[in-house]
Amino acid sequence: MSKRPLVGFSQRIQLEWLEQTAQLLLEGNSREQIHSALDELLKDKLSVGNAGKFGNRRNTIYILLKVWVSVPQQLESLRDEGLEHLRSLPSESHLPIHWGMTAASYPFFGTVAEIVGRLLRIQGSVSAAQVQRRLCEQLGERETVVRAGRRVLRAFVDWGVLRDTAEKGIYGAAPSSLIEDQQLRTWLVEAVLLAKDVSAGNLRNVSQAPMLFPFTMSMPNVVELSRTKRLEYFRQGLDEDLVALKSR
Repeated sequence: MSKRPLVGFSQRIQLEWLEQTAQLLLEGNSREQIHSALDELLKDKLSVGNAGKFGNRRNTIYILLKVWVSVPQQLESLRDEGLEHLRSLPSESHLPIHWGMTAASYPFFGTVAEIVGRLLRIQGSVSAAQVQRRLCEQLGERETVVRAGRRVLRAFVDWGVLRDTAEKGIYGAAPSSLIEDQQLRTWLVEAVLLAKDVSAGNLRNVSQAPMLFPFTMSMPNVVELSRTKRLEYFRQGLDEDLVALKSR
C-alpha cells in the first residue's frame, strides 16, 4: 500500500525555472554552481524571506534542486533518462518530462494532479474548493496542505495545463498535448508508478492515469516496454496487462 505523501512542494514553481535547472545540469555544472545560478536567476523574483511574489527563494531553490539535481537514489535512473529526453526533444515537448520528474520527486504534486484529472474527467472543470476538500480528506486538514494545494493549482495555470474561467476559483482544462515518442511514453509510466509509490499496476490504468491529464498518449506495447531496463510487463489471468518496476 502506498504511503500518504509528504507535502514538500510548497512554492509556486515556474516551468522555466525547472527548465533552467535541468539545462544547467546538462551543461555539467555542479550542485553548488547550479544553486548559485538559480539564486542569481531568482533574486529579482523572490525574496529571501517570505514576502516574495511567489514564495521563499531558498525553499524554491531547494525544490528545483530536488526535482533535477539532488534526487534520491531510486530516482537517479529516471532523472538520467529524463535529461536525455530533454536533450533530444524540442523545447516545446519538455513539459511532460518536467511533469513526470516533479510528480516522482514530490508525490504531493502528483496527488493534486490525480485529483484534478479525476474531476476534469467527471465534470469537465474543477474548483479549488473541491481539490482542497479531497486533499484534506487524504492528507488531513492542515494549513500546510491547504496552502501547498493552492500553490500547485496556480502552478498548473502558470504551466498552461489549467485555465482560469470567468468564475473565480473554477478552472478548465487546456487542450491536451499528444505524446507520440515511444520512449517518453514508457518513461512516463515509470514516473507514475514512482509518484504513486507502487511497484506495479494495470498497464492501461497507469498509462492513462488522471495524474497525466495534460497529455494524451496510447498505451505502451510489449515491444516498447521490453526496451527499458527498469520496467517489466506480464499478463495476469486472460486479459489483464500489468507493468511493474524491476527491483533496484
